[in-house]
Amino acid sequence: MKVSVISRVAQSLTSRRGARIWVGAIIVCIAILFGALSSLEAPARSDSSLVDGSDSAKVQQILDENTTSNNTTALLVATKADSSALTNQDKSALDSQSKALSEGAKVTGGRFLFSDDEQAAMLPLSWSTVSTEADKQTLQDIRDWIQQNPVQGLDLRVTGSTAFAVDITNAFAGADFTLLAVTVSIVAVLLILTYRSPVLWLLPLAVVGIADRSASLVANLLGNLWGLSFDSGVLSVLVFGAGTNYALLLISRYRDELHKTEDHRQALSKAWTSSLVAILTSNLTVVVALLTLGLAVMDDTRGLGIVCAAGLLIAAIFVLLLLPPALAMSGRKAFWPLIPRPGTEIKKENFFGRAARVVMLRPGLNLTALVVLLLVLASALAGTRIGLSQTEQFRTPTQSATAMEQLSAHFPAGEAQPITVLAHADQVDALNSQFAGVENVKRVGAATQVGTSDWQQISVIPEVDPNSAAAKELVTELRTLTADQEQVLIGGQTAAQLDSHQMHLRDLYVIAPLIMIICLVMLGWLTRSWRTALALGLVNLLSAAAADGLGSLVSSLVFDAKALDVQVPLLAFVFLVALGVDYTIFFTHRVQQDAQDLELRKAVVQAASRTGSVITSAGLVLAGVFAALATLPLTVLGQLGLIVGLGVLLDTFVVRTLLLPALFSVLGSAKRPIFGKSSSSAEATAYSSALKESEINA
Repeated sequence: MKVSVISRVAQSLTSRRGARIWVGAIIVCIAILFGALSSLEAPARSDSSLVDGSDSAKVQQILDENTTSNNTTALLVATKADSSALTNQDKSALDSQSKALSEGAKVTGGRFLFSDDEQAAMLPLSWSTVSTEADKQTLQDIRDWIQQNPVQGLDLRVTGSTAFAVDITNAFAGADFTLLAVTVSIVAVLLILTYRSPVLWLLPLAVVGIADRSASLVANLLGNLWGLSFDSGVLSVLVFGAGTNYALLLISRYRDELHKTEDHRQALSKAWTSSLVAILTSNLTVVVALLTLGLAVMDDTRGLGIVCAAGLLIAAIFVLLLLPPALAMSGRKAFWPLIPRPGTEIKKENFFGRAARVVMLRPGLNLTALVVLLLVLASALAGTRIGLSQTEQFRTPTQSATAMEQLSAHFPAGEAQPITVLAHADQVDALNSQFAGVENVKRVGAATQVGTSDWQQISVIPEVDPNSAAAKELVTELRTLTADQEQVLIGGQTAAQLDSHQMHLRDLYVIAPLIMIICLVMLGWLTRSWRTALALGLVNLLSAAAADGLGSLVSSLVFDAKALDVQVPLLAFVFLVALGVDYTIFFTHRVQQDAQDLELRKAVVQAASRTGSVITSAGLVLAGVFAALATLPLTVLGQLGLIVGLGVLLDTFVVRTLLLPALFSVLGSAKRPIFGKSSSSAEATAYSSALKESEINA
């Protein structure tokens, strides 16, 4: 895009007549969008953890197609409130409760099965399936009936796959509103502290809020059109975080120009022009990185990436096209009481400039020390385990998780969730012999025919907890044993968890390198120097690894989690690398502009002074909104928010404040230019002229 075109757009957005036209046109577009899409509901979250094309998915499909029974099952687990053994009176009360429950909740239940230690009882429940939502309602009706008809001295809880699905749904009930309220509150407080104005913070918050609502509507449309599954809470966090960052950068440049220019519209036009490249480069980097998640095998990862990419694009559009006219119409008075005017003193060098100057006194030593610090933090990843069990998915106790833990504690571990093997009749005897000698196999059940098909079903009962790593290793061993035998499929809940785990890791190994390539390309385009781009990319990668390592350590303390959820590594990598590079782009672009007129070290100090406050504010905002994910009860979102929040703070206070100035000084000492010529040189020259006119010196 030619500079003349950028200048004309900037003048149109900020002129007296143009600003009103832009605001009016955007309001009309918003009204049309809201009217057309507001009736669309968000697509339902997928309750299935099955991976398309996996053995576990094939097993479930064969069973569904060849089973005449259309029933859903759940398990009712009963224990004493004081964990003592069940008495004969308790057992009689439970048998009576079983009969009453069958009649009251319209389900089928037999007699309670009692554990060998007499401390727990289990009752299988079943009912006719109509739909997934109907199953969830039936499960909730069972729980409501139990709550209304308690058995004195006993705790009764329902677990099973449907129960876990209900608990996840309940966990998100009202959570989106809570998350949005917390996010808005955090952004509002930080904007007020940043601008120290009772008025100015309202403009970016309103613009980003409208962008968030627009992004949600577009996400619902894409989700319904393409069958995408996504978390709207993460979408809102990204839109608010990134959108506010863009607004902070734009308004910071606007405030700088107001100190030099009498006409506030001309100042805003210059600010928009000088910040456009940084905002677009930052936004497109994140958008393209998120779009690579569309290559993921896992539905939840693929859907989240696509809708978040659309959401961030919408956020940038609103900040670049709606916020400037709003600021132009408000004028200088929006900054009240600290109104910037020409002639008022601009602090030449603040804390961030002094920090950059000190670091560059011995850049090689300081750069080495900071890299070692990040490597030490990243080394914590070596001891990090990936994968949470089904009962570890919730940060707060739930019926399904608690009941499953009690079931595993008092009954044979694998009885509730056996490994399902499908084979042909001529293979059954050989498989029984093979499986019987495998470690951690308690017993192999008799083969039964699956409907009228040629398949025989064999249940392998493990001795270990079906949610444990040992159970997944057992599934892997069974699959290895049968790898040379055709028409043998191994499925079940444990196998489904293993398949999901493997595919999430596959997505990480495939997509993470693509994201790094995208960041390198964007940094190369910005700096026009592959040497500089490669150095910045490696710093960004190291910073992300350090944040993951630090986050995993803190997560084990804050959430008492023994591992990271399998979704966290990829999502954290995407957000840390793609969002973390934002601050590198903002700072590098300012150094690039200032270096047109100043010696490199002076340009770095001046860029640090001018961008220090805004990047710090942006980092605090982004870290704060991701920390808001901790308000949700799911471990995966809490871990994701914690790791990304810590990573953003690490980028803000260590990488951008200390490491990048040292890196630029080291690169500059090679007597080779660290920036190449770019198409934005005319814009950089214009900016340098403005610096001369305002007599801003390092």
